[in-house]
Amino acid sequence: MSWKLFNLLLEASLMTIFVSAVSILIGLFLAILLSAANLSGIRPLQWFSKFFISFFRGTPLLVQLLLLYNLLPVVGIQIPSLVTAIIGLSICTAAYQAENLRGGFEGVPTGLVESADMAGFTPVQTFFHIRVPIALRLTLPALINEAILILKASSLVSVVGLIELTRMAQNLVASTFMPLEIYASAGLIYLVINLAVALAGRQLERRLPGAGGK
Repeated sequence: MSWKLFNLLLEASLMTIFVSAVSILIGLFLAILLSAANLSGIRPLQWFSKFFISFFRGTPLLVQLLLLYNLLPVVGIQIPSLVTAIIGLSICTAAYQAENLRGGFEGVPTGLVESADMAGFTPVQTFFHIRVPIALRLTLPALINEAILILKASSLVSVVGLIELTRMAQNLVASTFMPLEIYASAGLIYLVINLAVALAGRQLERRLPGAGGK
């Protein structure tokens, strides 16, 4: 395979990295909000959080993307494929990250929360200054694993018309008839990206005291 074709795959991989990174960050933010709703003690918010998590964990990402892609124009919302892809990946990973964070929040020592209450922290301050940092440390390995899964799942966003690594590989195969070389190269690029994410995650675990049981 020529360098020109491999370079096209590399350029497409930048879109894969961008979509995945933005979706993971937005998903983490949404997951924290879902966790806050679940811990709020307010029944409607708890029901919404549980329904959101159950729905998006219980349906395939591909179906969610196709539903989103076809639903938005029906309700009069026209957005670029890039935005549709990010929304789809973000809400899907938010459900999984919220479930991961649930274990982390359950691991927050009760004494710390009580100490914060005695120190005059409001529930919101206790949540963001005590619960969230500890929950993130405790669930960091699971969150990194989820990031890798979303990076691989980003290959599905081609159904909404976005040209990312997998779609670029498909397009090149259709025009060059070199499936083995091109798909092997795409797989190699995915592997390198995921190894980099895993390595960065391990470095982050080492730097955070108490993270991942270290």
